[in-house]
Amino acid sequence: MNCRITTATTLALALTAYPFAAQAEGADDASSDRIVVSALRTPVAADRVADSVTVLDEAQIVAAQPIALTDILLRTPGISLSRNGGYGTTTSLRIRGADAGQSVMVIDGMRLSDASSTAGGYGFSTLFVDDAERIEILRGPQSILWGSDAIGGVVNVRTRRPTEPLEGSFAVEAGTHDTVSARAGLGGTSEAIDWRIAASRFTTDGISARSNGTEDDGFQRSSASGTLTFRITPDVSLDLRGYWSDSRNDFDGTSGDTRAYGRTEEWSGYAGLNFALLGGKLVNRVAVLQTETDRANYDPARSIRQITFDAHGRGRRFEYQGTYTFSEAVQAVFGAEREEQRMTTASPSNSAAPYTLTPTKADTDSVYGELRVTPLTGLTLNGGARYDHQSRFGGNTVFSAGAVYTPNQGATVLRASYDEGFKAPSLYQLFSMYGVDDLKPEKAKGWEVGAEQGFGEVLRLSATWFERDTDNLIDFAYCPTSGALPDICMVPGTATSRFGYYANVKASHARGLELAASAKWGIFFAEGNYSWIEAEDRTPDSATYGRQLQRVPRHLANVEAGVDLPQGLRASVAARYSGESYNAATGTAKLDDYWLVDLRAQWQVMENLTLQGRIENVGDEKYETVSGYGTLGRTVYLGVRSRF
Repeated sequence: MNCRITTATTLALALTAYPFAAQAEGADDASSDRIVVSALRTPVAADRVADSVTVLDEAQIVAAQPIALTDILLRTPGISLSRNGGYGTTTSLRIRGADAGQSVMVIDGMRLSDASSTAGGYGFSTLFVDDAERIEILRGPQSILWGSDAIGGVVNVRTRRPTEPLEGSFAVEAGTHDTVSARAGLGGTSEAIDWRIAASRFTTDGISARSNGTEDDGFQRSSASGTLTFRITPDVSLDLRGYWSDSRNDFDGTSGDTRAYGRTEEWSGYAGLNFALLGGKLVNRVAVLQTETDRANYDPARSIRQITFDAHGRGRRFEYQGTYTFSEAVQAVFGAEREEQRMTTASPSNSAAPYTLTPTKADTDSVYGELRVTPLTGLTLNGGARYDHQSRFGGNTVFSAGAVYTPNQGATVLRASYDEGFKAPSLYQLFSMYGVDDLKPEKAKGWEVGAEQGFGEVLRLSATWFERDTDNLIDFAYCPTSGALPDICMVPGTATSRFGYYANVKASHARGLELAASAKWGIFFAEGNYSWIEAEDRTPDSATYGRQLQRVPRHLANVEAGVDLPQGLRASVAARYSGESYNAATGTAKLDDYWLVDLRAQWQVMENLTLQGRIENVGDEKYETVSGYGTLGRTVYLGVRSRF
């Protein structure tokens, strides 16, 4: 075994720690007081949740000092990432080896996605921490409540909520590569209204996107978010929420430096009416949501038409959800949804000829239900089902079941669950020049068992074993290079040939072990986790059968140790390990394993003012997450933040 892998495993197990939060409960004493919002789309005590969940609260987010949301997600078990350069470039997040488009992203109840992207999911390249107050990662197939794409898991972010009649916050930091990040928020609460608005700005000269490039590729981003809750009566309230971001990123071509850049603007809106009936036993939510993404690439070197790609994606959702509480021991969640996806795309040529955006669409109607029962003190059982009918592929049904038992109010927790997930083919896979309009949904079946043990407030340990089978995976199939071409190798509706098309041709199997814990003794703390993920191609008769999936490291580890002094000073050393992985689905090229070491410190100089600083990649490690693309070396950041 590679000695670096052995070191990673040994160090992670020796520290037996978990960054920021123990799995599903956090690093506190009893988990019963912790609430996991995303698990059932309704508040549920963590020790009644059968699936693996990580909860990161505001204090843990602040201590990590992340810029992008992925900076902190990477510190939790089972998550790996690849990025084509610095901040703002194409980013792929993988949960337990699931493909980048197989996880769901939610902010304040708004499901984010880009209907015009290749896989139809959400790209994490422009999503920063901003005003986030709470982050939850729900692992495993979760389509019962979240529908399409929830094969790897769900990332749910909640922005800050006001607790005072009038309050505000701000944070500013600057660092290497002329990086400046600033964010601020203002809000308030009263008997009738809770409100908060926030905004942020980030700019950096960046690094060369290509590792052989010589010029920096910069990135600029502006964003805003807002929430408003209006309590009309004690049993009726109105929620309004919004999120917007606009960014520009420079990028390189495959041969090196270019002047090309991309623009991305996205926004999401939510309006929901909440009302209780039957003396509060039946809580209802009726909502409409819309997410839009506009993407365009430009090449200033073109003489006539500089725009090289133009895409617009829109997703509109209509939701009803009901929660009926029969008793403290029995609760049912049920609902109905309609999703309308729309996409228009074009790849204009470098000529004066006009180009048109081609519109495509698909609609999905869904019903779901899940029952949660606590027949005995400490034992909770759950089971659910969901049916979706999509305008292209027809019907699909998924099921789930689970059990969780704690004999001592959360000190010991035993979990087991079975979950199913699916991913509908994207509009691009259906209708682009490489599309096939009768693709079937990707389907996943997974199970996991886990155990946690707490020892007062000093130590908490956890271990989870999971397995997942996924079939009907959509992949790019190449057309023959000689002889007569089959009909499928013609662009639909034309006599023009194409070199490939999308097809349901692959299968995969993933299994793994996630070990985690958190320890604290006086002013000292140590945290860390280790994940072993075997995610393999299981396509019958494939030349890559049994091979680890591309860019999925088999070994991942995180460790952190430091001091938290009562005088307001916190300092720590954190390290992250990523094992070697294949760069592509075929071929022998591999990405080397690496360790990255960070130093972090924060000092509360007065009640509402904190100074912070960090050095990331202290050793200036040279590494790649995608072959041929650059990564950030040693970087230094200093900043200040306040809440008043």
